[in-house]
Amino acid sequence: MLSYFQILILAIIQGACELLPVSSSAHVIVAEKLMGLNPSAPAMTLLLVMLHTGTMFAVIVYFWKSWKSDYFSSCEKTWSFTKQVLLATACTGVVGLGLKILIEKIVLRGTPHAEVESLFSNLPLIATALAAVGFFMIVAGSREDHVPTHSSLTTKHSFWIGLVQGLCLPFRGFSRSGATISTGLLFGLPKKKVEEFSFALAVVLTPVVLAKETHRLLHAHILTNDGPLHHLFFQGLVGMVFSFFAGLLALRWLSRWLEGGRWKFFGIYCLVAATLIFLLNYFYL
Repeated sequence: MLSYFQILILAIIQGACELLPVSSSAHVIVAEKLMGLNPSAPAMTLLLVMLHTGTMFAVIVYFWKSWKSDYFSSCEKTWSFTKQVLLATACTGVVGLGLKILIEKIVLRGTPHAEVESLFSNLPLIATALAAVGFFMIVAGSREDHVPTHSSLTTKHSFWIGLVQGLCLPFRGFSRSGATISTGLLFGLPKKKVEEFSFALAVVLTPVVLAKETHRLLHAHILTNDGPLHHLFFQGLVGMVFSFFAGLLALRWLSRWLEGGRWKFFGIYCLVAATLIFLLNYFYL
């Protein structure tokens, strides 16, 4: 059973890193391993998703004013925004589910109770994904000084951003916000618009993932009969509060750096973090 000090540490890491494009999952999983915890356990994946939920509420609070102005000021804008979000989310679902089936049926074939979540504790895989998104952000950051070639998102932009987001689901370390915002920058979209859209997608996606992980935990609990679950959900709620406040601070940092033309520095950080994770895996953990 987790201590509340451990939950506090994980919540701060999650809240700070989730809303920065540096992969909160990678940082939380490394922290869990350093604490001697199993990141692939259903209880831990549920806690991680509940921490994500805390940051989801931080996103809503932080972006609500601009969303209301840009997307909810008229029926026409609301409908256009809804269509873009639904299209991107559908593309994410297709790619994410496809990768889940591919990994569980082919890559993990023959493994008892094969689940894509079993990869979540694989540090070399996490480091590789973190390095990949780091390179992606550096490339996208090289276009930051260019004048935007589009004033708003189109169907094509939503389609590709949704596909890229789907690639992030099974690979811890491949930052969702880093990948989606970078995709928008490469398409020449305004920084503020792509940032708002990226985090709107996160708000839609989080409840679905939370429901999935809750179901996974309940299924594992039935099989193992580990006792009452209420303490796990209560700990998750405590973590949500901490991650909410850490997330608000992180969003202010992200917006300043994105608007200030320093996006590529997040990519450089990811490369450094990936190197450190490789070293931790081979020499310490």
